[in-house]
Amino acid sequence: MGTSVMEFTKQDPIRPDSMAQSQNADTMWQSVLARDRAADGAFVYAVRSTGIYCRPSCPSRRPHREQVSFFPLPEAAEREGFRECRRCQPRATGTRDPRTRLVARICREIEQRIAGDGAADNDSRTTLGTLAHQARMSPHQLERTFRSVMGITPRQYADERRMRHLKSRLKKGDNVTTALYDAGFGSSSRLYERAPTHLGMTPATYRQGGSGMSIHYTIVNSPMGRLLVGATEKGVSAVYLGESDARLENALKKEYPRADIRHDSAGLSAWVSKILGHLRGREPHLDLPTDIQATAFQRRVWEELRRIPYGTTKTYTEVARAIGRPNAVRAVARACATNPVSVVVPCHRVVRGDGKLAGYRWGIERKRSLLEREKAAGNS
Repeated sequence: MGTSVMEFTKQDPIRPDSMAQSQNADTMWQSVLARDRAADGAFVYAVRSTGIYCRPSCPSRRPHREQVSFFPLPEAAEREGFRECRRCQPRATGTRDPRTRLVARICREIEQRIAGDGAADNDSRTTLGTLAHQARMSPHQLERTFRSVMGITPRQYADERRMRHLKSRLKKGDNVTTALYDAGFGSSSRLYERAPTHLGMTPATYRQGGSGMSIHYTIVNSPMGRLLVGATEKGVSAVYLGESDARLENALKKEYPRADIRHDSAGLSAWVSKILGHLRGREPHLDLPTDIQATAFQRRVWEELRRIPYGTTKTYTEVARAIGRPNAVRAVARACATNPVSVVVPCHRVVRGDGKLAGYRWGIERKRSLLEREKAAGNS
C-alpha cells in the first residue's frame, strides 16, 4: 500500500466550506451552541486550541467559533490529529446517515485489522476488494463512497492508521524493527522511504524525541497573545503562540518529549526581544539561527518560506514549484503545519491558490492578524 498520511492537519480537511452541500455550517454551529442532542450522530465538531473533538451535545464549555471545524465522522476528525473527548465520547454515538454509517464501519474494520494483525498478512487482508466484498459493494462503489465522506481512499486511510500505530509504538520506546512490523510494514525499506514525509524524520530520530537536546524556554506577552520561545545554545527551537501558558508548555514537551526542557526567563531575552520587535512591525527582516529536527525536504520548504518578502504571500503551489517539487503541494502544506518555529519561519505567509487563508497551527485569526500587520507596516 502507498502511504498517504495527512499532509496538513490544519488546512481545511473536511471543513464547513466543503460540507456545505450536506449541512450548513451555521446550522451546525447553532446546534453546538444549543447542545442539541438531536444533532448527535450527524457530525462532530473539533476545537483546534484543545485538539479535541466532541459530539454537538457535549456539556463542555463552548469554544470560539473561529477555533471550530466540523467533520461527518469521528474518524475524519482523528485523521486530522484531533482526539476524542473523554467526557462525551462521540465515537459511541451511532451515525444516522446510511452512507456515513457504512464508511464508519469500514474505518473501524481497518483499524481493528491494523491493531490486531501484525505484519504477517496485514497488507493482503486490508485490500479494497476484501473490504468491498464485506460491504457487498463493488470496489469502485466503495472507494467512491469512502472518498466522498473521508476525502481519501480506504487504502490511504489504512496507511494513515498504520503510520499512527507506528508512532505510538515508537513513543512507547519500542525499537524500530519491532515497531515497524507491529504496525504492519512488511519491510524496513517500505517504511524508510515514506518516513521523511510522514514522520518528519527517520524512525530512529522520531523515537529519540529530541534526546540530547537541552532546551530553555520562556513565555511572555506579545501582540499575538502569549508567546513561547524555546532555544538551545545553537538557535531557536520553538516559537509558539496562544492564550494558555500550560498549553504552550505542553506543546513544547510534546514536540520534544525526550529533551531536557527548562524554564529560563533571562537567558533568551535577546532573541525574545527580536521576535517581539518583529511582531510589532519594527524588525521586518527577522534572521535568527534555528536548532530544529527536520528532514531535507522540510528544510528546503522552510528555507523557501524565509525567502518570502515581509508583507507578501505565496501559495502552496508556488512554494512547491520554487523548491523543484511541483507535485508535492500537500507535502509542502504538511511542512508548513509542522513548522515548530512560527514567525521565524513565516509559514503564515503561505495561502491557498484562491488567495484565501488556510488553517494555521496557532489559529486562523492570528494568521490573518500577522498578515494584516505586515502589510500595514510595509505600507507605512
